[in-house]
Amino acid sequence: MSPRILASTTKRILAQLRHDHRTVGLLVVVPVLLLTLIYFMFENQPTPPGQPSTFDRIGLIMLGVFPFTIMFLITSIAMLRERTTGTLERLLTTPLGKLDLLFGYGIAFGLAAAIQASVAAGVAYWLYGLDTAGGTGLVVLIAVANAVLGVALGLLCSAFARTEFQAVQFMPIVVLPQLLLCGLFVARDQMAGWLQALSNVMPMTYAVEALQEVGAHPEATATMWKDLAIVLGCVVLALVLAAATLRRRTA
Repeated sequence: MSPRILASTTKRILAQLRHDHRTVGLLVVVPVLLLTLIYFMFENQPTPPGQPSTFDRIGLIMLGVFPFTIMFLITSIAMLRERTTGTLERLLTTPLGKLDLLFGYGIAFGLAAAIQASVAAGVAYWLYGLDTAGGTGLVVLIAVANAVLGVALGLLCSAFARTEFQAVQFMPIVVLPQLLLCGLFVARDQMAGWLQALSNVMPMTYAVEALQEVGAHPEATATMWKDLAIVLGCVVLALVLAAATLRRRTA
């Protein structure tokens, strides 16, 4: 990869994002609206003594889930459009390589995710009183890593779609199983053995565990850093696989 080409690609994608007001709204406004919905859903839930409130437990995890889901949807469709409109084919006739393009997407959407996560975390902590043992910065860091994971998996899945409808169909295949098995609804040690095995190979599991570590401990733990490293490793792997499967255009 060329740093100059990578920087140019990142700048181009950020410029496209800046002029797409609907996408900006989806990135920034929708997570806040969903957090608001969750807050009022659990506002009157009783809290056992010494235990975090339901919103503290669910809201914290949603700060990582929402960026992952939204970025997966946006990038899978965005890359498909680049193929179907012929933009990708024209770009790849230049010195731009596939890895330059895909890592450029990862960096550009990672910067967008930093803004998204910061706004959502600010609303959750200062408007709705989210309480965690660890600091806000760690929550934002994990949320950004989760968003970039969504970008990487979205780029990988877009290679196998021919239409935008097909790209959206990957959500129940790739996203929903990770949400169901990450430990948010049922503790992983209470699942059947084969479900635990599936959960262990899904990167969302480690992102959720990292957020739970931040919620329970005032300082960053070794488990949190291990989980974050696994998520970032999955990002790199997904981007490399996406580069290997990326087609210049869709027939």
